[in-house]
Order: sequence, then C-alpha cells, then structure tokens
Amino acid sequence: MSFLHCRISQGDSLIWIKHFARRLGYPANMITLKFLGATGTVTGSKYLLRHGDQQVLIDCGLFQGYKQLRLRNWDAFPVLPAAIRSVVLTHAHLDHSGFLPVLVSAGFRGKVYCTEATRELCRILLPDSGRLLEEEALYANRHNFSKHKPALPLYSEADALRALEHLVSVPVGHEFSPAPGMTARMQLAGHILGAASVAIRCEGRTIMFSGDLGRPHDPIMRPPTPLGECDYLVVESTYGDRTHASADPRGMLADIISKTAARGGVTVIPSFAVGRAQELLHEIGQLKRAGAIPAALPVYLNSPMAVDATRLYVKHHDQHRLDQQACRELGQVAHIVNSVEESIALNRRRTPMVIIAASGMATGGRVLHHLKAFAGDARNTILFAGFQAAGTRGARMLAGETSVKIHGEYYPVRARIEMIANLSAHADGDELIDWLAHAPAPPRQCFVTHGEPAAADALRLRISEELHWPCRVPDYLEEVVLE
Repeated sequence: MSFLHCRISQGDSLIWIKHFARRLGYPANMITLKFLGATGTVTGSKYLLRHGDQQVLIDCGLFQGYKQLRLRNWDAFPVLPAAIRSVVLTHAHLDHSGFLPVLVSAGFRGKVYCTEATRELCRILLPDSGRLLEEEALYANRHNFSKHKPALPLYSEADALRALEHLVSVPVGHEFSPAPGMTARMQLAGHILGAASVAIRCEGRTIMFSGDLGRPHDPIMRPPTPLGECDYLVVESTYGDRTHASADPRGMLADIISKTAARGGVTVIPSFAVGRAQELLHEIGQLKRAGAIPAALPVYLNSPMAVDATRLYVKHHDQHRLDQQACRELGQVAHIVNSVEESIALNRRRTPMVIIAASGMATGGRVLHHLKAFAGDARNTILFAGFQAAGTRGARMLAGETSVKIHGEYYPVRARIEMIANLSAHADGDELIDWLAHAPAPPRQCFVTHGEPAAADALRLRISEELHWPCRVPDYLEEVVLE
C-alpha cells in the first residue's frame, strides 16, 4: 500500500506522517490533486491538494441525492483530518461547505479560509443545517420510520458552531498562504454572495478551482471575474450539457403563478436559501409592481436563514447589481414565517398563495411538510427554479413520479410540476466555454468536475474540440500528479 492511499488511525501524529512519507521516498516537491467529491455528481465538492507533507482541502461539501452518495457522508474520511493543514471554501452552499462540522469533529484543527460574505453566510447556513439534521432525527425516532435505532444526525447545531470557530475571512484579490510553500488568491465567481474561484500557486505552478460559476447577465449577481493564466484547472460542469432557454424567466414565473392562483391553487417553490430565494423575491416583487400577478396574492418566505441572508445584500452591495433601495424591497415582498407553528398553519390554508421554502432540491427542511400538504391537489403547482441533482426528490418529481417518499411514507403527486431552468445561478455550457476561452493561454490539463456524468462529459468534449485543451473527467478518489 502506498503512502498516497494508506489509512492512518486518528491517534497518529503529523510528525509520524512526515516520517512515513520520507521513508517511502515521497518527493518533498511533488504536487498531487485528489478528487474526494463532485465526481459523477454535482454534490460533495472536495479536492485535496498535496505538496510534500502539506495538505490543503478545497471545499468541504455534503453529498446529496442518491442514497449511495449520501452514505459517503458517514464513511471514514479518506484522509486523516488532523493532517489537513487548512481548508479553502469557494462559497457557502452546503454541497461545498456542509461537511465542515464532520471534519472538525473528526480532528481537523486548521483554519478555513473564505471570503467575508461566505463566512457570514456559513454562520447562517451551518447551524441551521445542524438544527434541521437534529429535528429530522428526532422526527424519525418519534414516528419510528428510520432503520437506525435510534436515528442520529450527521452533526448537530453544536458541532456546526464549533466548526465556525475555524473560519477566517480573506479579502477578494489579496494573497494569503493556506500552507507553507503555497500562496492563494480569490476572485469573484458570481453565483451567490461571496462565491469565489481560487488560484493556488505552488512550486511555480498555478492550480485554479473555478468553484460554481455564475452567469454573465444574471439579474442580481455581477459576472464572474475572467479566468487568468493557470497551469491546471478544475472547472464545474453543472449545466455543461445544455444551454439555458432564451425565454424570459420572469414571464414564465408570472404565467405559472397567475394560472395556479386562478385555479384556486397554491404555488410551492422549493428554493435554496442563499441566492435563489433572493432572486425569486426580486422577480415576484417586480411582477407585482407591474401588475403581472395579483398584487394582493400573499407570498410567504418560510426559511429563517433566507431572511438572514437577504440582509447581507445591503452590506455586500459591491458584489451584485441591486442598489440599496432594491435590497430593502427584497425584505418587503413576502410575509416572513418565523416559527414552526406558523409553518404548520400555512399547510391548513386552502386559498391561493405562493410559498418559498428551503431546500432547493426538496432534500430536507420545511418545504417537505408543504409538499406533504399540497402535492396531492391538482389545483396546486410545485415549481422548481434551479438544477435538481440526480436522486433528489426534485429530480424524481420532475421525472414524473406519481408519488414521493417523505419521512418514511409515500404521498401522491397530483399537483402540476413545473421547472424554470433559466433562473439558475449556474453558467450554462455556452457561458462556461466563453469563460474558459478568455484564458490568456491553455492550461496543461483541465479537469471537469461538479456535474452529472452526461453534463461533465459533454463539457469535456466541447473543451477538447472547441478550445483544443487537454481535458478529462476524473473519478472518485482518483489522485493525479501535477507534473
């Protein structure tokens, strides 16, 4: 067994690891990159950059979707957490940051570098994620539908709060050192507040991690900073196999909401609390002011963390296109649902309304209770406004399944299932190619990650044929030497 793939017990020290590496002849200047997630899926983003005995983890995300992917969250981590020098986060979404509490509980003691906005969003998202995991475990135990006795959360709110102590914000564009012999710099990637691409320089080589890239003409976020020169590139491919529809998403949103309300129905929108919720509020506010949907139609935002995240748009106005007045108006579009009791009360209403609730792919959170209440009525609409990872409830409902399993029971799906893909905060295939094409020079190697297999391979093919770059799609747990 080589040093690169050996398992080392938690009690072993970093000194022992260094000694072991030297005995095996592990070159002090060798740079390797190991793909610990976001291969064959859009979730679980984790990349381990190793320089000699220094290890830096870029992103630390949760696996979501298919059960076999979710089970990876419970596996022993492929690398000794105590041996990781630092973590660099590209942004706050849980598929990029949500595994941090597990990593810290397993022994990680280093710093977690990120932009200021990402740090502030993680302070909202991670504790909330821990609370939801605890609530879901309690619910499973109370209703006895879990195979595990007792059901336990992957991590708790307390675990998340401990993880937050490791976060250190760094200014965009400023150089920092995530480990001895490495320097790094972040540049804005669009997508959501604080989202960044990360360039790490080591031994004269630059490795660029795109993170999730936003769209050049997003109605709220500014476009991604152009790609600079790099030797190696890891690029996302969420929408690598498609182009966003040219249809006006605001018009589609107005049509769906208006028709649902005319039927006497409820529009339930599963939404990411950061990014998507704010865009939906902005668009619905514009539609009401224009008279495109009834001004009196009640809109509810059932996500406390989305409310907290919306307030950050005023503080970080340099990262988006909205002025301060538009930011303040975001908070006036919807009635805020603060308590569980208010959320339950919504489910008893049978009058037209719009409910925006986490989570975006219907994998957890309060939106599940709304689906249980409203998915069975043909007057209602379940509207998805972004990418649905394979294996998630959102993907299954869009595929036409007539029932959905929630909390151990199956519920009928008779509501209309709609999708507005071009509300996505991800660049599509053409926009990704355009971002890549502005590189001053081709990289030595491009790695396509963070996409379902068809999307990743489609982008790989386009990069190879249109840009003539060496390009490949790595496998899960594959490790490559950066020559």
